[in-house]
Amino acid sequence: MTNRRIDSAGDLDALAFGDRLVPVVAQDAATGEVLMVAFANRQALEKSLATGQMHFWSRRRSALWRKGETSGNTLQLVSLHADCDADTVLARVTPAGPTCHTGERTCFGEGADVAVSALARLDETLAARQKDLPAGSYTVKLLGDANVRLKKLGEESAELVAALAVGDTGRATEEAADLVYHVLVALRAAGVDVSALLEELGRRA
Repeated sequence: MTNRRIDSAGDLDALAFGDRLVPVVAQDAATGEVLMVAFANRQALEKSLATGQMHFWSRRRSALWRKGETSGNTLQLVSLHADCDADTVLARVTPAGPTCHTGERTCFGEGADVAVSALARLDETLAARQKDLPAGSYTVKLLGDANVRLKKLGEESAELVAALAVGDTGRATEEAADLVYHVLVALRAAGVDVSALLEELGRRA
């Protein structure tokens, strides 16, 4: 296959359905995190394309199933892609809630991609603060006051530059983390979440 993107049921003809099943790797389209691995037959992939919701084939129950049909934690399909041998499918998805049945974000644990998971967890915390508005929250204070929010961005940037100027790597790391936090707060106040930021970084990469 030259073009490995699967856009229609007809594109499934190129897949090598061994014992009628192919493994499907579900990846968060925004963050790049691998969320889960399951199996699908042609019917499941056709259903996924038709509905925009990921469907798989249960080998244990010998039945078609839609991810999130009982938990509500669905996987919205963004795009399907075959690998070079056309025997494995990558499903780029948007998860609605945790993907793993244990309640974790991914079936591989939060440490599977430390950088992405840390940013995702931080953004989830910011979203929760924005929604619940807990009393005494520094994040809530920043979200509610544009002047303070923008002033802190300038301060944290200057402190990072100062640490780098003298070669203080330990302090530079701490200041960089402070700056990332304040950047994410400022973006969220502007209606931008971390997924948009990661998508832009991915585009530039």
